[in-house]
Amino acid sequence: MAVINDLIERISDPELRRRISEEVARMQKQKKFGLVFEEHLPEATPLYDIPIKKKSLVSLKDRYFKDFYLVKDINGDKLICEKQDDSREIVELNRKDVVAVAQFGQPIYPYLKPMDAVKNAPDSDLWHTLIEADNYHALQLLVYLYGGMVDCIYIDPPYNTGAKDWKYNNDYVDSSDAYRHSKWLSMMKKRLLLAKKLLNPKDSVLIVTIDEREYLRLGCLLEEIFLDARIQMIATQITPQGNPRVKQFYRTEEYIFIVGLGQAQPVPLPLDQYWRTGIGESPIKNINWASLLRTGTARKREDRPMMFYPFFIKNTVEGPIIDSVGEAFLGNDLDKVDKPDGTIAVWPIGSDGELRRWQVSPTSARNLQKQGFLRLGKWNWEKTAVQYLAETNRINIQNGNIPINGKRYDGSVIVDDDYIPSFIPGSLWKIPSHDATRFGSQLLLKTLGAKRFDFPKSLYAVHDTIRFFVANKPNALIVDFFAGSGTTLHAVNLLNAEDGGKRRCIMVTNNEVSEAEAKALRKKGYQPGDEEWEKYGIARYVNWPRTVCSIEGHDINGNPLKGNYLSNDQPMQDGFKANAKYFKLGFLDKYSVEAYRQFRELLPLLWMKAGAIGECPTLEGKGIPSFMILDENKMAILTEESNYAVFLDQMKDRKDIKTIFLVVDSEIGFREMAAPFKWAKTYQLYKDYLENFSINYDK
Repeated sequence: MAVINDLIERISDPELRRRISEEVARMQKQKKFGLVFEEHLPEATPLYDIPIKKKSLVSLKDRYFKDFYLVKDINGDKLICEKQDDSREIVELNRKDVVAVAQFGQPIYPYLKPMDAVKNAPDSDLWHTLIEADNYHALQLLVYLYGGMVDCIYIDPPYNTGAKDWKYNNDYVDSSDAYRHSKWLSMMKKRLLLAKKLLNPKDSVLIVTIDEREYLRLGCLLEEIFLDARIQMIATQITPQGNPRVKQFYRTEEYIFIVGLGQAQPVPLPLDQYWRTGIGESPIKNINWASLLRTGTARKREDRPMMFYPFFIKNTVEGPIIDSVGEAFLGNDLDKVDKPDGTIAVWPIGSDGELRRWQVSPTSARNLQKQGFLRLGKWNWEKTAVQYLAETNRINIQNGNIPINGKRYDGSVIVDDDYIPSFIPGSLWKIPSHDATRFGSQLLLKTLGAKRFDFPKSLYAVHDTIRFFVANKPNALIVDFFAGSGTTLHAVNLLNAEDGGKRRCIMVTNNEVSEAEAKALRKKGYQPGDEEWEKYGIARYVNWPRTVCSIEGHDINGNPLKGNYLSNDQPMQDGFKANAKYFKLGFLDKYSVEAYRQFRELLPLLWMKAGAIGECPTLEGKGIPSFMILDENKMAILTEESNYAVFLDQMKDRKDIKTIFLVVDSEIGFREMAAPFKWAKTYQLYKDYLENFSINYDK
């Protein structure tokens, strides 16, 4: 429909244009069932790194890439161009006002341009990454690098509020756009299809947050794309004070879609009382020492005669202890049972005198006592209570999930006073630390000193949601391609600090400025691509400063961060033992890559493909070595095929090198050269890059 509307606008006869518009509008009102929406293809990608030459396709920077021009001639800073529409008008444009573009379907070749780095763990080989890019192109890059290898994707996409909170085809989408929902679905579908290629199909999770405006459509879209996944929606309170809705109830919650692939499932976690919903009416007790006396159904002696037996106990200075456990007694005169010296017999008799039974057999009772899972209550002669530890507690103690601090005088276990029970909560979350105002906006304000980003997520909301799926994966790879203010990386660093994990996070965000900032900058004569414009974008003005400050433990002015993290009481000023690298996604000329002239530019990309281990390598000077063995990065690169023999000799027994790149022309030659390195992953440069990776191309 979007294409039809564009064609209608070209009709010169006003009456004909009006009548066709009315007919199209009438057709649009017809009811459709299921998830039916228009595909809206991105029209162009700006290529700021590509020099403008004759035959380059360009567009104006300060427009929305709607009009395209073919460069016919260049005279200094003046470009003689032909407009690419029916008019074929010849126009003169200034070089500084235009940017090279690639239309949808034209392959373009990416590289990662280093922008900055923060290094607060010099002894660690763990590096996080921030990629400044349109996330569609960045996702295509990540599929090449990590297809099928990602453990968790967490995204907080634009909610399509109608308040110009996101762009499509380089233009803001507002509430007056008749295709607002359709454009949003089209945008999400393209990215979710790529996200699916990233996720490990055997065990991974996609987490998507959304509010009431698009949750229905998003749910249908997820079901359409992830046919074999388990999809669940969580309702979570993020604004206890509520946000007003016109002529509606206040909004206090939003929703989280959990898409589980393969074996992925939430793991039980130690959680406080705020999480205790949906798990039964009675509250969870930290340790449940239950009465061994049977109550309820089948409680009588005759129901299980072999579970009617005495405990022989004695009172000591410290308290009552179990001397021994008797055998099942089938007689009637309880006084005739022989008791060890100095003991009394405790029988399973109710307060009303009813002869009952114990919960377990004599043999099981002796095993429980031996393991420390049986104890007595306060001394009360023959009525002294016998207690045992619930089975779930026993299993968790045996598995090491519940810590114990030795045993009491009677041999029963002493549970750590700080123990918090682990469980999987229900699907309604009302957690105080998930308040987006207190632990999102105010935390970010404290770090950056001024409001630079609207509606950041609570740090603990992201931390808790991710933790359910990566708590048992200390080396998980986590991706957020709507990274915004950088909450996800902050949360991953917090998780690692809590349990010593080495989870790695890749964030992707564009460098868009807000609509208000864009207007102000244009008034001052700035355009996208200008340094003064770019420094106010999300990546450079919000995400990266927050990343640096949180890792180093100070605010934007260098002052120590105040306060402690709620989850582990760690002082914020301590920062995190972590490293992060900031890249901008750029694009290369295909022919330069084919001529092996872009090795220096591709080196960061090779580093990421090898697992981003250690600090990203760089090349000094103009020369390219014939081969590189990078111990810190656990990778090696052969750039000159003629030096293979020397390279092979140097690589003998180098099992520490996990990834090897070989520059060789033929496929047969590559297989022969790669054969000795059976312990490593091997890739053919540059053939692997050119043939298996060309983004923006609909294969």
